[in-house]
Amino acid sequence: MKRKIWLITGISSGLGKALAQSVMESGDFVVGTFRRQSQIDEFNKTKSDYGFAVRLDITDEIQIDQCIETIISKFGFIDVLVNNAGFGFIGAIEEASMREVRDVFEANFFGTLKLKKAVLPIMRKRGKGHIVQISSHGGIKAFAGFGIYNASKFALEGFSEALAQEVAPLGIKLTIVEPGPFRTNFAGKRLKQADKVINDYSTTAGAFREKLKVVDGKQEGDPVKASKAIIKLVASENPSLRLPLGKVALMTIGIKVDSIKSDLDKNREVAESVVYL
Repeated sequence: MKRKIWLITGISSGLGKALAQSVMESGDFVVGTFRRQSQIDEFNKTKSDYGFAVRLDITDEIQIDQCIETIISKFGFIDVLVNNAGFGFIGAIEEASMREVRDVFEANFFGTLKLKKAVLPIMRKRGKGHIVQISSHGGIKAFAGFGIYNASKFALEGFSEALAQEVAPLGIKLTIVEPGPFRTNFAGKRLKQADKVINDYSTTAGAFREKLKVVDGKQEGDPVKASKAIIKLVASENPSLRLPLGKVALMTIGIKVDSIKSDLDKNREVAESVVYL
């Protein structure tokens, strides 16, 4: 059986690293992205039979184009694209500067959008492919102190849901993965925070900030198990649009679904009253 070629962004740590390793162990080939040349050199020295590393800063459009050109010239196609690169950001909405907001969106939204647009012509030409978007349970339910990050993931979920409908007739599959808290660097050194702190938000955004510090390293999620779940999903004939991962994700997404249903039921009479008769 011909092994698939996976393009996975951000494989230096966390879920991306675990997924890259699991994909290589499964027999498929990984093209993984790093931001530092030393990481690229080390990967290509030790993993050349199972993978190939390229440089990519997901916020750099020129690097995105160069990355895809390199992959196509070397391998000819991409079977699976995993948009994993990005970062978390803590801060009340008022605390976050517009520069900080734009930085979050450049990585979590615009970068992944640009990469998908670069890969889609390749998949369309072959009439097959699978796009895996690493979102978050925070892409469904928002949390005080996480609003800017939530917004970037809500936006990602929105265009990914529409894209799934657009590419399905073309033989291309798309899945949105929504992990809860996992034991990665997401809540550690990779987590960014608003420079400005407003004391009035100490019981909301501030409390959330302190909570993440406490749970870092104690999260329920196992990145290796998550990786195997993603690989199993990609191998399935009819993968679901969404894949929540972890008990916390099931709980928080369930709370959001129940909340929406409650609001629909509560306001049904009002909603129906505003239409032309």
